[in-house]
Amino acid sequence: MLYAILCHDKAASSHIRAENRPLHLEYLKANNDNIHAAGPLMGDDEQSMVGSLLIMNYESKAEAETFAAGDPYAKAGLFESVTITPWKQVIPAL
Repeated sequence: MLYAILCHDKAASSHIRAENRPLHLEYLKANNDNIHAAGPLMGDDEQSMVGSLLIMNYESKAEAETFAAGDPYAKAGLFESVTITPWKQVIPAL
């Protein structure tokens, strides 16, 4: 099942994101087999990163929650909110 993990950064937390980005990218590489799509949410200026959107493939929501909790960004306290929602891809068809 695909899960959309939507993370919004805390205000004025760009330093936390920058400091933890290398560890976050290593974490994603280690979980590459489960990634359907991933990338940062961009601010209105189209330059600043303000959150993350990951579409992950897991057998259960509990597995998606475990993945999200293990993200170095989450461990560093970057996110104001994280939601995990089952997601169904319709277009393009799989």
